[in-house]
Amino acid sequence: MTTTEPPAVRAGLTLAAVAVVQFTVSLDLSVVNVGLPRIAAALGFTAVGLTWVIHAYALTFGGLLLLGGKLADRHGRRRVLLAGLAMFGIASLAGGFAQDPGQLVAARAAQGIGAAAAAPAALALLTATFPAGPERVRAFGVWSAMNAAGGALGVLIGGVLTEYAGWRWVMFVSAPMAAVAAVLARRGVAADKPVRTGRPDVLGAVLATAGMTTLVFGVVRTDQHGWASPVTLATLAIAVALLAAFVHIERTTARDPLVRLGLLADRAVAGANLYNLLLGAAMASAFYFVSLYLQQVLGTGPALAGVQFLPFALGVVAGSVVAVKLGHRFAPRTLMIGGGVLTAAGFAWFGFLSADGSFLADVLGPSIVTSVGFGLCLGPVVSVATGGVAPGEAGTASGLLTSSRQIGASLGLAALGTAAHSRSGTAGSAVDGYAFGLALGAALLTVAVLIALTLVPARGSAPAGRAGR
Repeated sequence: MTTTEPPAVRAGLTLAAVAVVQFTVSLDLSVVNVGLPRIAAALGFTAVGLTWVIHAYALTFGGLLLLGGKLADRHGRRRVLLAGLAMFGIASLAGGFAQDPGQLVAARAAQGIGAAAAAPAALALLTATFPAGPERVRAFGVWSAMNAAGGALGVLIGGVLTEYAGWRWVMFVSAPMAAVAAVLARRGVAADKPVRTGRPDVLGAVLATAGMTTLVFGVVRTDQHGWASPVTLATLAIAVALLAAFVHIERTTARDPLVRLGLLADRAVAGANLYNLLLGAAMASAFYFVSLYLQQVLGTGPALAGVQFLPFALGVVAGSVVAVKLGHRFAPRTLMIGGGVLTAAGFAWFGFLSADGSFLADVLGPSIVTSVGFGLCLGPVVSVATGGVAPGEAGTASGLLTSSRQIGASLGLAALGTAAHSRSGTAGSAVDGYAFGLALGAALLTVAVLIALTLVPARGSAPAGRAGR
């Protein structure tokens, strides 16, 4: 029984379980990137259809996170965490056995559903286990490091597996990690009582997910139908209508909405989530563009391309460690601004990619700058978004934050990928498109810094929480 463990041991096991969960769900967003060319060849994906291997996971994950947070609040965070991990593991195995594009996309969507249950439950458990003080700073430092390392190391792991074991292992690998997280959670997380009652807002979740999926579909299809074409305009109009219906239901008819709109009226919460959305948009695009640049322009194999992402992963961990040390002296806003500026500088440097470049000259330097900045701002943005939230909304706030990152990733990849494709078609080679997309990422991060300056409180929001608000 988990209750026989001493409190310090249970807290350590909870932190370990949450770290493994965050590493796993973050890894799954990037682990397929290096293997995409071989996945396309093996299963017969079209160029447009292949992007849905990424979008299917990011959209279901991001779109259903709010529902996952509500379920965690209503039915117990430990119970929802274990259920989400079970679904995630089964879907990972199913994806590895996929025989056609539809099966793989469906498995990726199911992975996203499982992650949408597990991730907010895990983050809410972390918030409850470490409510204040230096322990909270360290816990969020570990969480942010695992979150970022999962995304960065996913490319390394995916490259090695694709080249030496086959692309199917980029799906299989997540199943044992989900099992490890479940074992840690069963032993280290005490059964908790629900803090909310009532029925979940399933309609709201469906409308939000459908609206975001339709929006991404419309943006991605602009490579075949221009922005002013009737097909694109109709698709985007449907997306807007679905999202407007979601907002209307949340405001008027939902008995217990997915997200209380008053929560977003909190400047710190709104600012942190907008910042997080732009951060996710830029970083997901970076993994995609740099992976393609290494393989299709520099001619690097999948395994070596994965290895060349290792400095990025180490830089993220280093930035997260520095954020923990500085978190005792500086307000989160300061770290968000500094990290955002550093990350934007790295993206601007990436904008000088050239067709006759090299890893050392064109990739290594900007990778280090970008990754350290990314790691520096991850923990602080979590603390700002969740530190002052009432206990009954901890799961919702956690889900909202992770949702903003995943939705940003999908929207960013769709928008910047389309812009890069357009530049490649009108101004020259593929590398021109990659450089242009990365330069646009620098612009997004500049906007994120401005949001931190204007919306996030300058004081009273140290990483220990905003309990004093």
